[in-house]
Amino acid sequence: MNPLTIHKFHLLEQVPGLVHGVYTRHGGVSLPPYESLNVAWNNGDDAAAVRENLSRVRESLGSRFLASSLQVHGDTIRVLERDPLEKADSDAFLIRAPSGDALVTSLGDLGIMIKIADCQAVFLVDPERKVVANVHCGWRGSVQNLAGKTVALMRTRYGSRPESLLAAVSPSLGPCCAEFRNYRGELPPAFWEYQVKPTYFDFWEITRRQLLEAGLRPDHLEIARRCTVCHKEDYFSYRGEKITGRMAAVIGWIRGPAAVRKI
Repeated sequence: MNPLTIHKFHLLEQVPGLVHGVYTRHGGVSLPPYESLNVAWNNGDDAAAVRENLSRVRESLGSRFLASSLQVHGDTIRVLERDPLEKADSDAFLIRAPSGDALVTSLGDLGIMIKIADCQAVFLVDPERKVVANVHCGWRGSVQNLAGKTVALMRTRYGSRPESLLAAVSPSLGPCCAEFRNYRGELPPAFWEYQVKPTYFDFWEITRRQLLEAGLRPDHLEIARRCTVCHKEDYFSYRGEKITGRMAAVIGWIRGPAAVRKI
């Protein structure tokens, strides 16, 4: 069995009680073209293999539960606390929240997971209020400024101070491969200044700018700067492979201010 390989962020490793990781495609049981640590249910992979892969992710993370939702490339943010969890579908250690593209929680022992294959997973951490968020940012999420909207929700719901938040951006589509031939119809004019060469755009810098505009400090941002298309040997890439798996990007508190319900 190949070992799990995980991308960690130095900025987040300094936070007591926080666990996180962007898992590569290695260390699971799925067969090609989903080889091997695919965590998506709806791409054609065998359900038993996906469950085993998710079990390995949860065990390596050290969290009792994993929560995810159906991602729809919108701007819906799901807050996972006790009442919403009572209404969520559950299967042993797995919690399936209603569809949405950002998850936020202050609960302990709950890893919130975003599934990616070129899109960004943006981790947001409030070390003061003990709140975490995980944001699925494809180009449509970037156009809708989902990262900035999630910061705003953390501020209004939990009292988070943007200048105290930490953020990390997963391996994802890099400016070397982010081609948008129809960018005038897909991307707002404000994005056009991030064109690095004809029809290619730097979405890492777009996300950085959106987080800074939301109030985060520059020294509180860490970007992996690893292109998933260029490194398909380690990462799933929809642009590079089309039929492929999805990687797990997970964050959570081992011990939080509240306990997840027993399932």
